[in-house]
Amino acid sequence: MTTEEIKSSVERALDEIRPFLESDGGNISLISIEDDKHVQVRLEGACVGCSVNQMTLKAGVETTIKKYAPQIETVVNVA
Repeated sequence: MTTEEIKSSVERALDEIRPFLESDGGNISLISIEDDKHVQVRLEGACVGCSVNQMTLKAGVETTIKKYAPQIETVVNVA
């Protein structure tokens, strides 16, 4: 997969996740993809202060991104 294809796959994954976050008053943005393996996202809105956002990030976001782009190794939230 090229870098562009990986970015496109990650964006598709975020598009799948976004409605769930929006229903709780939050959102998510792709910040960067490092070395085609490490994704940085930013949780926004209600997700920023949410006590379960780390669980959401690992269980929902990371799992969905890896479904679309299996070569991704890590997903981290940046403030």
